[in-house]
Amino acid sequence: MPGEHSSKQYDLDLEAIRSKVLLMGGLVESQFHDAMTCFRTGNVEFAEQVIKADEGVNKLEVSLDDTCSHLIVRRQPAANDLRTVMATIKVITDLERIGDEATKIARAAKNIQERGVTAISHYETVRVIAGSAGDMLHDALDAFARLDEKHATRIIAQDQLIDHEFRSIMRNLITFMMEDPRTISAALDTLWVAKAIERIGDHAKNIAEYVIFVVEGKDIRHTDYATAKLDGAN
Repeated sequence: MPGEHSSKQYDLDLEAIRSKVLLMGGLVESQFHDAMTCFRTGNVEFAEQVIKADEGVNKLEVSLDDTCSHLIVRRQPAANDLRTVMATIKVITDLERIGDEATKIARAAKNIQERGVTAISHYETVRVIAGSAGDMLHDALDAFARLDEKHATRIIAQDQLIDHEFRSIMRNLITFMMEDPRTISAALDTLWVAKAIERIGDHAKNIAEYVIFVVEGKDIRHTDYATAKLDGAN
């Protein structure tokens, strides 16, 4: 009976952590969407709010890391339970970094507006990749919430599309800067935004990889796991 009670309490503790991680995920998702709104509209006041919101995300990271560390010490989880806690800690880190990338986007929007250069035309340059990265982040959080390894595998494969789109944007912006040096400053800001979005896609991919680590016990980082898995299913 004491063992059963302890196990139930561990499950409750872990579920409480997962709920807070998903709350953090919702915050960084909103932060990213708000940052893109700033880049589209050039609203400096809103950009300041997005930058300020990153403090809340950072505090959540510290709090969750501390909670996870205490859980490991108190419960001494083994096997799959330990994988779950370790993967959760890594997800927390990736979410905090997504918040950092969203902050970079908001700062770029602010810079463009303060220099008197409209951001609307530059928003179109990154609109598609931003939509893809936003969907990827949302789906990764959903896969984490449900521990759905099949969905996670499809998310990992999507990262190649975002990488391809980023390379295309980079080539186009370099062409603009070569043809008209007056566009260099704004084009560089747009390039930093595109890179931040591409990095958000990378972090969403990482979250999906941790889902597979929890479910299957496989560390698939730096492998072609998703491609091989999807090819085998066809």
